Amino acid sequence: MNLRLINLLPLVFAALPICSRAQLAVNPTVPPDNAVTAVPTRVVPFYVRPSQTTMLHDYTLAAYGPYPVVASAFTAGLNQLTNSPPEWREGAEGYGKRFGSNLGIVTVATTTQYGLSELLREDSLYYRCECRGIGPRMRHAVVSTFIARRGNDGHRVFSIPSLVAPYAGTMTAVYGWFPNRYGPKDAFRMGNYSMLGYMGENISLEFLYSGPNSLFARMHLNNSHGAPDPGPNH
Repeated sequence: MNLRLINLLPLVFAALPICSRAQLAVNPTVPPDNAVTAVPTRVVPFYVRPSQTTMLHDYTLAAYGPYPVVASAFTAGLNQLTNSPPEWREGAEGYGKRFGSNLGIVTVATTTQYGLSELLREDSLYYRCECRGIGPRMRHAVVSTFIARRGNDGHRVFSIPSLVAPYAGTMTAVYGWFPNRYGPKDAFRMGNYSMLGYMGENISLEFLYSGPNSLFARMHLNNSHGAPDPGPNH
């Protein structure tokens, strides 16, 4: 199976304006001099923790929305052309297996990330950088692949869910429905490329237009306060 072809696909589709994460402006700040109580130094200004409704909306788009469906369908088409893996053969049945496999990997990875994030009380939505310049913004997008927000102040933490999720998806595929000749090394390699795909998605979220008429505005996952709209139930 052309594993490199399968797992580089998210980098191609990262440029599509149908990504599934919120893109919002955030930047670390420090407490004012006259602060009475101690505040963590890595704080997101104007941060408002997203509501359960917002998180569920984001999860649904990330797991079942246009991006994963189109990406899975496109990858399945490439696999069909190369007959990878050959055990699944060609024709409509083979294409269906390949499409289901790709979508299944995305679903497991997304469910793992959001489930663990909820368990650890982390906010895994993507926040755009308030910094200027291609270099700083690129660095922010790459580092954010492994970063989440925690607490009411939105301080940044290393995200175990974000690290585990890509490999959970590929491990599940290898041991769940891939031919028996695939093993943990294949799953780990596929997970590495999936992680690169997440980076590519973050980079696209950082640099793609997000004005009033953009898809992100229509999804109601972006506002001018540097944090997701908390929703009516917040």
